[in-house]
Amino acid sequence: MTGSTATIEVDETRLPVDRIPATVGNDGIGISTLLSKTGVVTYDPGFMNTAACQSEITYIDGDAGILRYRGYPIEQLAEKSNYLEVSYLLGKGELPTAEQYEEFETRILRHTHVHEDFRRLIASFPRTAHPMAIISSAVSALPGFYPEVFDAAGEETQELATALLLAKMPTIVAYVLRHVRGQQMPNAEPERGFTADFLRMALHEVRGPEFTPDVVAAMDQLLVLHADHEQNCSTATVRSVGSAHANLFLSVAAGINALSGPLHGGANEAVLAMLEEIRDSHGDVKTFVSKVKDKSSGARLMGFGHRVYKNYDPRAAIVKEAADKVLNSLGMRDELLDIAMSLEKIALSDDYFVSRKLYPNVDFYTGLIYRAMGFPTSIFTPLFAVGRMPGWIAQWREMMHDPSTKIARPRQVYTGPAVRDFVESANR
Repeated sequence: MTGSTATIEVDETRLPVDRIPATVGNDGIGISTLLSKTGVVTYDPGFMNTAACQSEITYIDGDAGILRYRGYPIEQLAEKSNYLEVSYLLGKGELPTAEQYEEFETRILRHTHVHEDFRRLIASFPRTAHPMAIISSAVSALPGFYPEVFDAAGEETQELATALLLAKMPTIVAYVLRHVRGQQMPNAEPERGFTADFLRMALHEVRGPEFTPDVVAAMDQLLVLHADHEQNCSTATVRSVGSAHANLFLSVAAGINALSGPLHGGANEAVLAMLEEIRDSHGDVKTFVSKVKDKSSGARLMGFGHRVYKNYDPRAAIVKEAADKVLNSLGMRDELLDIAMSLEKIALSDDYFVSRKLYPNVDFYTGLIYRAMGFPTSIFTPLFAVGRMPGWIAQWREMMHDPSTKIARPRQVYTGPAVRDFVESANR
């Protein structure tokens, strides 16, 4: 769909281009003919000003602190919905009826078990392996166990692939956690419920088989908050790999690899490390804040600021409330939570941070919740991957159904030598 036209002028060439209207947010400028008509390309490192697709899934307004899935505010979904319902919404475009939800949930729960050979695959990795490496390999291996979904085409095939990924990802993460801890891998018990059974499989030895409703609800809420976030690095990777018609499993595995980078999925680990550093320094928050403001100190304020949000991350307030509920439900008082709240209070009242729009993001309190539940820091990013799975799936499927999709092939501005003649080694 196009709207009015605009004009790009390059040297002596005036190029009319279509304006691509958004329902809300920034319009786009269609420049697909720029190279052929003018002989130049756009230069946009990190694609900060480049839209590679049109999408109906997620809307973000970073300045206003808005996040919506399919038009629904994240605050409403976090309070009133659950992970499987949000997964349906992201994939289908609408909230399910009671009958549709029951059918969807039943199909997902039916697939939470994994093949015995798949367990052995996970167990074959050294216990010292990074969990994200195992998880990426496991997801890549899934189409080997389900060859009927290797082909990317076909609606029914995509529906089955969707169900398999949503169902098996929590089981994979739970098994990986237990493997690196040297614990036996239990069978799934889907009758307990999706999120409750994931917690049981992952943390039985830590917390026992039963979790309080507040803890289960908090875990489910964190999954909802991470379900999608527009065209971030991992999602763009899923779309890029999928544009070659790689199947859903292999495309998602590529997204998992992107998420493993410390600049993307490892932020909540970094927050926890920062809070522990402050605790080990006698909990002196004011001194730490002073060090952060002194650029020569090397101290960094983790969990504040965001690539997109230039206001308070709308997910952060929800996570902060969840942290209190989880700790109270578990009968814990975490010194790190007290430090985090003190740090947030100081930072939000300090002109240095306010002027730079450094507000808490979703990662600031997330690690504290995971820690209280009993998850080690090495599994924080895999938990992020569980949450983001419905978004990756929805984005891949949208891309596959978009007739304007082309195989990803970014251009470059070449800056190497123009032309050189080969010199034999004896004469170099």
